[in-house]
Amino acid sequence: MRKLIIRWIRAYQQGTSGKNPTCKYQPTCSNYAIDAYENYNFFSATILTIWRLLRCNPFSRGGFDPIPKFKKDLNNPLRINKSREEKKK
Repeated sequence: MRKLIIRWIRAYQQGTSGKNPTCKYQPTCSNYAIDAYENYNFFSATILTIWRLLRCNPFSRGGFDPIPKFKKDLNNPLRINKSREEKKK
């Protein structure tokens, strides 16, 4: 599924390359999505991509905004600390 989404994004990029306006973020929103799907599981990558698209609006400053490097935190969306769970037992 991730490979299919990446292909769709690349097709979108080819269809829109050179057209204005360009993305105010670096990397672009589409490149951000590709990075997310290449480095995270499907669920986490989808959440990251949606969150990025919501931030990309006329009122945002833009700028450098790479995908987060804390992969283990994103693969545990509830941020449950295993040591806390073990202490409760």
